[in-house]
Amino acid sequence: MAIPGYDSSNVAEFALESVGARVAVVAGVVPETFGLEKSARDPPVDALSRPVDIRDTDGLKAVEAVRISLAYDPSKLPPGASPTDVAVAVDDDGWVPLKSTVDLEATTVEAVLNDRPPGSTLVAGYDDSGVSEGGTVG
Repeated sequence: MAIPGYDSSNVAEFALESVGARVAVVAGVVPETFGLEKSARDPPVDALSRPVDIRDTDGLKAVEAVRISLAYDPSKLPPGASPTDVAVAVDDDGWVPLKSTVDLEATTVEAVLNDRPPGSTLVAGYDDSGVSEGGTVG
């Protein structure tokens, strides 16, 4: 999972295929304990995927980019909802949608950040906040 503008040899990638979650990071230090795991948390009511935890984000140093990709279930969208109203959401004392891009064909949503995420639990969720940009919500 490349990050646009970065040499793939500088990108550390982690996947949790059983739930369709991937994270790629470019950082000066990526700890061995960094990675993904299924979350024990209950998903929010508007979740379109299972929650995933990113382990040891505090151990990341000199972060340049983080790319998060989550598979989602479009059949869980509310009736009448736009299929582009999907975002990666992070738990930061409540679920906060990140600026995200939806791939309708692959039924994935991804967010690219220039720092570590503000929380460690992630989910793909329905978001009608209007921060879309042609398939982007957050």
